[in-house]
Amino acid sequence: MKVVFTGGGTAGHILPIIAVTREIKRSYSKEDLRFCYIGPKDRFSATLFSKENIKLKSVLSGKIRRYINIKTIFQNLIDILKIPIGIIQAFFYIFFLFPDLIFSKGGYGSIPVVIAGWILRVPIFLHESDVSPGFANRILSRFALEIFISFPVQKTEYFSPKKLISAGNPIRTEILEGSSEIAKKIFSLTGIKPVILVLGGSQGAQRVNDLLLAILPQLLQNFELIHQCGQKNFKTIEAESKVVMPEDLKIYYHLFSFLSELELKNAYKAASLVVSRAGSGTIFEIAACQIPSILIPLPESAQNHQVKNAYLYAERRACIVIEEDNLTPHFFLEKLKYLFSHPQELEKMGEGAKDFARPKAAKIITEYIMSYLFG
Repeated sequence: MKVVFTGGGTAGHILPIIAVTREIKRSYSKEDLRFCYIGPKDRFSATLFSKENIKLKSVLSGKIRRYINIKTIFQNLIDILKIPIGIIQAFFYIFFLFPDLIFSKGGYGSIPVVIAGWILRVPIFLHESDVSPGFANRILSRFALEIFISFPVQKTEYFSPKKLISAGNPIRTEILEGSSEIAKKIFSLTGIKPVILVLGGSQGAQRVNDLLLAILPQLLQNFELIHQCGQKNFKTIEAESKVVMPEDLKIYYHLFSFLSELELKNAYKAASLVVSRAGSGTIFEIAACQIPSILIPLPESAQNHQVKNAYLYAERRACIVIEEDNLTPHFFLEKLKYLFSHPQELEKMGEGAKDFARPKAAKIITEYIMSYLFG
């Protein structure tokens, strides 16, 4: 069996693909199993896929920018010209691979692959992570046999309900296997104060980082922090944090540019609260781990999807949503103090997260795929 994956190249596309890949391996034990990812060239995806024995093929693809100025007009023209080239590249890759199906996670990088696959009559399955679908999946939905969605059918926008299968957002089941004792060793946790896990990604992380730096000494007086700040921001945050932190509080601050799977699963186990943006992947991971959270949606997200994701998750009382317009360092600090002085609130949030969680999303998707292929 040969499966082609495609997506936009971000963690929100790559990690669910890895989750589905692992589940297929568990369900299909024959030796003829082969995986290939076709998408934009990206170091992050190349590193992760190499560990999963997924072959990587790169194609050109254009990203259409919806904010219009003179610069973006020219960028869009150039990127539009890349799309037909990418379709031709993908056509030849798929023609010679002759896969049994294509599984697309959306994003601009998936457009050439899905179109080429449709031309070659390869069965296409899409997965949409967000309440409001991205531009690519809106276009590509007409080519798909089925569309797996993360949120309930009645809450998901744009798509025809006839094609939808509500599965959840695939998470790596290994994320649920952390240990608080191992976390203490990995992060040198003191165990004296509640642990807050702050997950900043590459997009929009700097504003969350700035928020923490503004109140870092006050935070560390009350809490122990594991802070993933994003690779682009690490050196700056490392230098600035050393300046603002009193020497006696440095043992409570654990800064990382990026958390590996091993580090992340144990950080989840140690954390009493997660502070994060509102990407679907993170929401479904923290829900599966049953952790209370404060979500700060990225205001620039396409179709405002992070705000919609966050508030839909908050309907289960699993999190508190704070939009950036209302976010000040003092307000954020007081909100944390309130939550930890009212443990019953944290307990309710954990129960809401458990109620929302879909930890078997990858298994559901795999079963549908296998049923299609083998009847």
